[in-house]
Amino acid sequence: MNFNLTEIPLNYYLALSAIMFSIGVVGVLTRRNAIIVFMCIELMLNSVNLTLVAFSAFHGNTTGQILVFFVMAVAAAEAAVGLAIIIALFRNKMTVNIDEINIMKW
Repeated sequence: MNFNLTEIPLNYYLALSAIMFSIGVVGVLTRRNAIIVFMCIELMLNSVNLTLVAFSAFHGNTTGQILVFFVMAVAAAEAAVGLAIIIALFRNKMTVNIDEINIMKW
């Protein structure tokens, strides 16, 4: 069975991407756990990547796919730095709850 990306309509990819992005936004706005917020940000980045790949395949060029490669590289660096910050905050405050981690307080 051969699978071709263009067999599925573009609207399906965009709807899935919108659902993923919406779940990510809701997670960032409602959750108080820093790790879950971090995962929701990654979900939003992946939904944007899906949109870029879908439009790239729809238009028949590779520009969107090249941009996805750079977004994934930045996301990997962001994941490494973000997890290091979360671990450092956990070691100092013994919690990953965003409400309890306020380093700007006196």
